[in-house]
Order: sequence, then structure tokens, then C-alpha cells
Amino acid sequence: MSLNRILIFISTLSVVSALYFHIGETEKKCFIEEIPDETMVVGRYKVLIFDPQVNEYVPTTAGLGMHVEIKDHDSKVVLSRTYASEGRFTFTSASAGEHSICLHSNSSAWFASGQLRVHLDIQVGEHAVDYQQIQAKDKLSELQLRVRQLLDQVEQITKEQNYQRKREERFRYTSESTNNRVFWWAVAQTSTLVVMALLQTSHLRRFFISKKLV
Repeated sequence: MSLNRILIFISTLSVVSALYFHIGETEKKCFIEEIPDETMVVGRYKVLIFDPQVNEYVPTTAGLGMHVEIKDHDSKVVLSRTYASEGRFTFTSASAGEHSICLHSNSSAWFASGQLRVHLDIQVGEHAVDYQQIQAKDKLSELQLRVRQLLDQVEQITKEQNYQRKREERFRYTSESTNNRVFWWAVAQTSTLVVMALLQTSHLRRFFISKKLV
């Protein structure tokens, strides 16, 4: 298999998500990204505002910005900063797990419409690396650059596999704990039924003896 085909195949396993969404002037929008440890994440965004005069979304005016807040799976703040209406934010995960990425406006009253459209592109792993800049900085040939990309992608896949392995371990532990609780709950139910049956039998026996039926 040629180097180009290997690169194309591995690149399909990497994480890239691009979307746009609408928010009001006081609304917050959050997204969850599962990120391995020591992984770079780059988010690029652009904010448009609805103009009722032309009935479409247009570029915002100066002064309008977005506040980006990122927390890890322990609710620890990784990044909290206000940016302009168009730009990018970058952070590197310290630990593997779910990271929440929240965006909201830096103002509560700009226009009467109060409706924004936010284009968001989140790139994780080697897709967050600017290889053209690396090539120019380190003076790499085309082949050297592709090998560098391949090594980064292999490293990212290894991180993904380690993260999935940890998730599988947590899921197995949760399943075993749940099964254990279900087992003891069944034992408790069975024991209760047995005790109730014995008490009921004893009560009926005393009742029959008192009535001289036996």
C-alpha cells in the first residue's frame, strides 16, 4: 500500500466536526467532545447576526464578541476567554475524557432581533496542526512532511485506543457493579419472601391449633 493511501486511510479515523447553530443574545450553547489526553484542539468560529431589513444573516459590527469556556470531565476550567466575532481558540487536554465547549455572547443587548448564527469548526489531534507552517519553519520536503503527518496520525490513533481502553474498563466496572447490586437485591427479595412464607405458615398453624382443626 502506498504512503498516500495509508495517509488517507488513517486520516478518516481522526476527529473533525463543523457545524453552525443559532443562539439568542442571552443564550449559551454547549458541546461535548471526547478527547484523549495531551491532545491539541483548535476551534474556529464566525458569528453572523440576523438583519431583518435584508432578511438574512450578515457580518456583525465591531464590539460584538463570543465568550468561550471549556471544562474537562472533572468540571475544571481549561479555558475561559472572550474573543472577537470571528477567530479561533486553542487548548491542549491535560487528561482524557469528555470536555464541554460552551459559547455565548459577551453582551446582552445589541440589536432588537437578538439572533445570531455561529459557524463552528472543531479540529482535534493532527487536524489541528498547521503543517504548512511547520513545513516552512523546519524547511521540510514534501516527503518529510507526509512522514511527519503519518507519525502524528499514528500517535493520535494510539491515544484514541488508550482512551477507548479506559472507557471500556470503566464500562466493565460499572456493569459488574450493577450486576452485583442486582444479585444482592434478588437475594434480599428472595429472603424476604421466604421469611414471610415461614411467618405465614407459622401463623396458620397456630390458628388451626387454636380452632382445634388439627
